[in-house]
Amino acid sequence: MINLTLYKREMKSSVKLLVIFAAIMTMYVSIIITMYDPEMMETLDGFVEVMPEIMAAVGMEAGATSLLGFMISYLYGFILLVFPMVFCILRGNGLIAKYVDRGSMVSLAAAPVKRRTIALTQMAVLLSGILILLIYVTGLEIAVAQSSFPNELAVSELLKLNGGLFCLHLFIGSICFAASCIFSDTKYSIAFGAGIPSLMYILQMLANAGEEAEKVKYFTLFTLFDAEGITAGKGSAVAGAAVLAVGAVAMYGVGIAAFSKKDLHI
Repeated sequence: MINLTLYKREMKSSVKLLVIFAAIMTMYVSIIITMYDPEMMETLDGFVEVMPEIMAAVGMEAGATSLLGFMISYLYGFILLVFPMVFCILRGNGLIAKYVDRGSMVSLAAAPVKRRTIALTQMAVLLSGILILLIYVTGLEIAVAQSSFPNELAVSELLKLNGGLFCLHLFIGSICFAASCIFSDTKYSIAFGAGIPSLMYILQMLANAGEEAEKVKYFTLFTLFDAEGITAGKGSAVAGAAVLAVGAVAMYGVGIAAFSKKDLHI
């Protein structure tokens, strides 16, 4: 069970961040999708040929043969990974650790509301924010694609792809949330909540950049998100998304358990 009063208050606090990130992604998604034409594709592919390692590091590859393939190459290697991740980091820290650090969590925990309920409510706020952001992005992608290139986007495959993306960001959010619950000081919450996903993304960039660093892909959660594999219906890609979802459930559970036993010096 969650506390609706607390949930509504925290969702209001999420609105500003959601609007900011939605605006940023609106700009990038709209620009990238509308660049799907032979002339612009040649220009982008030219960048890949000139700077292959740099472009590969952020998941950008040349030679896309479909609109969805083009979107995967230029949106799902950086834009739709990093910006939602930053949202998870900022919101995750602000839901628990920030209150504890300021001492305001003491008064909230002293109210006739169980700590578990507080943690579940704050978790629901983070999950809602991630879901709203990805639903918005999905609707935006479909709207821009349909208006610019009618009937060229495989909508069913896009929905599967963004389902996998949701699992990835659930896991990232769970790391941020668990760090926020475990640590009472925001500097440690941010250090671990932001540091772990950021380090894993850097490792993924190194793995993408060249064969010498390819083995580091086994140390990053981003490897479990196989965008092309999901759209192709590969079992390994679906399994990777499932592992992310299960890992997210486990990490949220760890966070809730940690907060329920935390000494708040009441």
